[in-house]
Amino acid sequence: MTRVRTLNADELVGADREIYERAASYGEFGSLLGAMANRPPVLRNTWNLLLELKDEGVLPKRYLELALVMVSKLNECTYCVSHHTPFLRIAGVSDDAALNILDFANQAEFDEVDKLVCEYSREVTCNWNRVRDDLFTRLRQHFDDAQIVELTWRISLCGAFNRFNDVLQTEVEDGVEVIAQDSASAA
Repeated sequence: MTRVRTLNADELVGADREIYERAASYGEFGSLLGAMANRPPVLRNTWNLLLELKDEGVLPKRYLELALVMVSKLNECTYCVSHHTPFLRIAGVSDDAALNILDFANQAEFDEVDKLVCEYSREVTCNWNRVRDDLFTRLRQHFDDAQIVELTWRISLCGAFNRFNDVLQTEVEDGVEVIAQDSASAA
């Protein structure tokens, strides 16, 4: 059971209600939106950023979703894995590869860039203070500076979302397939 009250859009007014409703177009994130709505500046600023980044489309969706599922699997966040794995399906990633993303190096369907994004996601999440220069050399072969900045920010922000959802016990919404985390499968 969630640890904070989940607000509905109709409990907000003005710009706060508008951003809640716009954010609802991002996906089935009602529990997350409802928890964030307890502090409208958190809701407003976070979702304005996410929606603007989505609209610009600087970072290809496949790489974004690989990063988000990788981070969420590393952090064992059932809420985020359950919500972002379907986006990986849409991007052409099989359920098997998504569920076993922590073993990205051995995923035959992942190309060099997919594996690089997963590796970078792992390093930013687990070894942020020791990310090697050679990893950036490889990233620059496929991504420009704007894409690297967005990828790094989205990986970091995903870790914050994982903590927010887990600490507040944000519930996966009805109709969203719960993809349980199996820490025994962590690489």
